[in-house]
Amino acid sequence: MKYKLLTEKQIIISIDRLTRFKPTEEKYLRVFKDIIVSNLIEPKLKKNELDKFSYAELRDIATEIFNASLKEDNTNDLTINLRLKDYENEIFDNNEEVCSLLENRLDYVSAIKLLKQDIPQNLKWLQCLKSPLDIFEQREEKKFLFPISCVVIVEGITEEILLPRFSEILNYDFSTKGIKVLPAGGKNQVVKLYYSLSDILKLPIFVLLDKDAVENLELINLKLRVQDKVYILNSGEFEDLLPKDLIVNAINSDLQNFASVSISDITTSEPMVKILEGVFKDRGLHEFKKAEFALLVKSQIKSQNDVSEEIKYIIENIKMLASNGNKSLI
Repeated sequence: MKYKLLTEKQIIISIDRLTRFKPTEEKYLRVFKDIIVSNLIEPKLKKNELDKFSYAELRDIATEIFNASLKEDNTNDLTINLRLKDYENEIFDNNEEVCSLLENRLDYVSAIKLLKQDIPQNLKWLQCLKSPLDIFEQREEKKFLFPISCVVIVEGITEEILLPRFSEILNYDFSTKGIKVLPAGGKNQVVKLYYSLSDILKLPIFVLLDKDAVENLELINLKLRVQDKVYILNSGEFEDLLPKDLIVNAINSDLQNFASVSISDITTSEPMVKILEGVFKDRGLHEFKKAEFALLVKSQIKSQNDVSEEIKYIIENIKMLASNGNKSLI
């Protein structure tokens, strides 16, 4: 077998992808196949040809290339590998073939020495796995997010940005409690994501839907597991749950005293998103974009008075599920 070595960047990308919150089979096969296709010279294999190989064969070929690419001698320290294996099997229902992917000898101990300070949470967590310290204490202290204890599926980016901040202001930090928020990209995609995760994920799932997602709620209820919960908003979209004074503060912070708005400007019977689109247009602002507006709102959340009662209720339900998820991982 002849191959070229992985670059430092490829090594970091590989261990980053292997430790993200994704189904075990999906992420390990992707990483191992990418390593083989990109770096194996002889025999030269295309991605579709790799489907003929067993998972163990793919694992061993990729591992050899990965370990050979590290500048120092391999450590043979499998502490991180074993902890990752235990974690993946604790949160996902992996069959025997998928488990074989976790029986790898990737030299994580040498690889993590390449990491710099500015790295994502999953890689910070990976670094700490070499230590014998309790992983939950580490998560609590350093806000790693990992190990994941509960998954929250939401429709869009507004909830992804704001739910953690609202919870933080209520003295409950998602990152210290292992709560992963997954934006699905629409109500139909929420159903698809829930179906795929509920088949393999052992952790509890909280699903948040807009008020108009009644049919999607019914579809989810057909497969709803006892450890999961689905909640549909009492009115409209997540933006309709935001306190009006918080919305005004967010808009005015963007206007910078150019043409301020008041609560009366956003108080109509129309959905809040439609109101905001009109306000932004009338004031000659940039086009209203949910993600940008959510970041503005996030910057203005200062106290618990900025959290509506319905948002508090949603977060309380997430807390209960996360508590159950933490117990299942201990």
